[in-house]
Amino acid sequence: MTLGGRSGQTKTDSYSPTMPQKPQKSAQTSHYIELGGYQYWPVLVPRGIRLYTYEQIPIYLRENPYITDGYRAYLPSRLCIKSLFILSNETVNIWSHVLGFLLFFFVGVYNMASVLPAIGASKEDYVIYSIGLFCFQLCMLCSVGYHLFCCHRSEKTSRRWMALDYAGVSIGILGCYVPGVFYTFYCNNYWRQVYLVTVLAMILAVFFAQIHPHYLSKQWKQLRLLIFCLVAGYGLIPTVHWICITGGFSSELVQAFVPRVLGMYFIASLALIFYVSKVPERYFPGQLNYLGSSHQVWHLLLVLMFYWWHQSSCFIMSYRHSQPCLDTSQHA
Repeated sequence: MTLGGRSGQTKTDSYSPTMPQKPQKSAQTSHYIELGGYQYWPVLVPRGIRLYTYEQIPIYLRENPYITDGYRAYLPSRLCIKSLFILSNETVNIWSHVLGFLLFFFVGVYNMASVLPAIGASKEDYVIYSIGLFCFQLCMLCSVGYHLFCCHRSEKTSRRWMALDYAGVSIGILGCYVPGVFYTFYCNNYWRQVYLVTVLAMILAVFFAQIHPHYLSKQWKQLRLLIFCLVAGYGLIPTVHWICITGGFSSELVQAFVPRVLGMYFIASLALIFYVSKVPERYFPGQLNYLGSSHQVWHLLLVLMFYWWHQSSCFIMSYRHSQPCLDTSQHA
């Protein structure tokens, strides 16, 4: 694939790498674009929107050199929204989390209407359950917003949506912690409060860190990654503590719940590996522009991880209602 231009119908269009050419006044509303190294497919594109190569997009959009084509850029808000329905290299990223939001919304409606009443859930259970699901849904929406508006013609607007996307990841992590800590330390009010307050303080600290003008810069990319790894990895501390005060691995609940915790961290680690390594497109540059890139895999694994943990939270909530706390001395 040639980065400098396209053959066929789009070859006659000449665009500057820094400033897009105004759309020609023509009744033609569709053209052919190249999907990676495959054949040319007809794609309906609204007037005023075109796709660019990696070399043609603004510097602030150049995150992955192995995705060589299919970029949206220089768009006002109205056309950013319209681009939701065209095929670009962000289509899977957008729709994977649109569907993820709908998944958690309908699962929440169903569970709150049938599953929670069946186990005799209290008002407190409904609140904790709602917080977890709300955090997951908000994370999905923040991600959709960024991938939809990252192509905005204003770099400032694009950066704001990026900041919101990072905030959404923090909120999603909080959605994992709240039900997990609440029900694992269900029989120990003191440690439950300690860990919930600690987690909330960590998330707030990340939010405040985003205020720093260099936080979203490429120079701080590794630092951002380290911060999120530390916030997510912190969960292993209350997990080990909980195992110790619950009776160790001889406990029935520990044997049932710890594999679920490890499963969540396995999915999260796998997602992070794809996100950082930019595999598989690193080995097939230009061939996975529209489908199969690492960021798309990251999105799908993120939805899977949240759903896995949601089911795990429902499991331990149900267990707490069927097996009440026996050791009253644990209540602080």
